[in-house]
Amino acid sequence: HFFCFGHIDCFLKSKCRVKLPLKKYGLCGADTFVQLITFMKEQKGIVAQKLTLEKINKETIIDFLDWLQQTRHCSNATRNYRLAAIRSFFNYLQYENPERLFDWQKIISIKVKQHQKKSINYLTTDGIKLLLEQPDICTRNGRRNLALLALMYDSGARVQEIIDLTSSSIRLDSPNLVKLVGKGRKARMVPLHEEQIVFLKKYMQETHLLEPHANLYPLFSNARNVKLTRAGITYILKTCADQARKINPGIIPETISCHSLRHSKAMHLLQAGINLVYIRDILGHVSIQTTEIYARADSKQKRDAFEKVYVEMKPEKSKDKSWEKDDTLLEWLKNLKK
Repeated sequence: HFFCFGHIDCFLKSKCRVKLPLKKYGLCGADTFVQLITFMKEQKGIVAQKLTLEKINKETIIDFLDWLQQTRHCSNATRNYRLAAIRSFFNYLQYENPERLFDWQKIISIKVKQHQKKSINYLTTDGIKLLLEQPDICTRNGRRNLALLALMYDSGARVQEIIDLTSSSIRLDSPNLVKLVGKGRKARMVPLHEEQIVFLKKYMQETHLLEPHANLYPLFSNARNVKLTRAGITYILKTCADQARKINPGIIPETISCHSLRHSKAMHLLQAGINLVYIRDILGHVSIQTTEIYARADSKQKRDAFEKVYVEMKPEKSKDKSWEKDDTLLEWLKNLKK
């Protein structure tokens, strides 16, 4: 078992591990192997102390993937992400332990399951406007909620990035910016509109977040001065969405999440003609391929693009050159019968 876990440890620390699919969906290789070890203990009766590479084969991995779906109710997509990590590990073992090369290749040959990709859930500009009209600005919490939702949309930030903001993350002087720290602790500067800064500045003045000693205080906190949680922000968003849906159900989706505001910002930037490279940088995507999902999802942009390249196919009739009015041609046609 030391040989098995030694290989796993070296693999997770190496550059061979899968990066793109796992990073994209917030999964890591370590989670996959924790679940595999749990499966081996619960379903195969092999505890971690007795687990060796000889006890892992193609059939074992297939049983593990089926267990993920049947017992843990994972989707095809999650199953495929776990399989991607496993494939990477056994790709690595082909070079580290070539004695069982054929066994490793059989595991690598396991096919992914097809899954239907979910459509992007976003709001129109009218939907965003209606949503931001819902917080009660007569109350302190309402003013906080307005600043929160407006910043989430304007910056296109992930919910965790919003949670981690401090007062020093905001630049209120022109040019207005917010510093977001995303996955991998990578920081990026995102420009903000002046209209957004108005809400945010009033909120920060009211909560004394503009004072020097408050630089590292959470930007958005609850009544106990503890930074808001993911569940807390989701509650605020859904409460405002429910209120907006009663006013105009046609422009507020039935299902809405914090990520919907991020999707909305990306779609609106795309519809405004902003280059995908800039949208990628604003959203903090590692690859432009991730950002391209918005271009594929934007039916309005597709329609506009088709209209721009449309060529009129109806030939215009010329009254002066119509063969029906050409007496010489008609006389020649009549003579063909003779």
